[in-house]
Amino acid sequence: MPLPADPGPTEVLIKLRSVGICGSDMHWYLDGSIYGFPATYPLVLGHEPAGDVIAVGSAVSALRPGDRVSIEPTISCGHCEHCARGQHNNCLQSQFMGSPQFPGLLREYAVVPAQNAEPVPENFSYIQASLIEPAAVIMHMLELVQIHAGDSVAILGAGPIGLLAAAVARHCGASEVLVADKLPHRIKMAQDLGATAAVAIGQFRELVGDKTRGRGVDLAIDAAGAAETINAALAVTRMGGTFVLIGIPNHVPVGVDLFSAMTKEVRILPLKRSNHRSKPAIALLASGAIPEAIVTHRVSVEQAPAAFQTLAEYRDGIGKLAIEFRA
Repeated sequence: MPLPADPGPTEVLIKLRSVGICGSDMHWYLDGSIYGFPATYPLVLGHEPAGDVIAVGSAVSALRPGDRVSIEPTISCGHCEHCARGQHNNCLQSQFMGSPQFPGLLREYAVVPAQNAEPVPENFSYIQASLIEPAAVIMHMLELVQIHAGDSVAILGAGPIGLLAAAVARHCGASEVLVADKLPHRIKMAQDLGATAAVAIGQFRELVGDKTRGRGVDLAIDAAGAAETINAALAVTRMGGTFVLIGIPNHVPVGVDLFSAMTKEVRILPLKRSNHRSKPAIALLASGAIPEAIVTHRVSVEQAPAAFQTLAEYRDGIGKLAIEFRA
């Protein structure tokens, strides 16, 4: 891409230093679409960035060159009815970086609205700062549902979002955090990073039955987006419990057992993006609740194509992948 022009009055120029790879990036990479919406090419991926401010526009006062920042990837208008309610993720005119709407951040330099750049504590590494956006997704989840001390929580899918959800659930005081995945190395990661128990998906209903004495969990979170995991999550949710969908399905339509949800009056809450929750995500990361060890692979831009394929094939014990840029 050509180098961006100088920032406008309310914009900032960012030198990118680290970009985490998300499951939605992998949908574009593997499927060329997300839930039936096709990619347009060339498509620049990457919406979990951290970098340095290089230049600021004439009307920008809250940031200055040299500041370390993370970037909120949803550009919202700020004045529609949804923005006025604080639901920036539902902005009628929103553009999402890393989609056909707006180029992502897997590039060395980018000009973005200053309101989308959030200052990061100086003691944060760039890798840690690139965890702010996915952590903000979980902080937005806590806008929709509360996790109380003593609650039981089930998490289907131990990819990065599932692992973050497990860590946050323990941080909120959940007494049982039960995780399922199909990959042995991710089951082990879940055990190492906060789950009270983690098993293969085929063993999950039995695990939940044992740990909750047949009651079911208070909150079930799907972080995989597959019909199998969604239905398993609904099955293990208690009577009157809550199910949160974070994972993006890659097969349309999705065969979901809604009758099972109706018979238990399960509250179903789909979640969309991070809703500008960077500040509480930074506080969460600063508390040490999210270990940087969730990032298992750090590679250069030159190594990125091979790393994407490693992630696609779940090889080499991969958990979270981050792409790093030279200073």
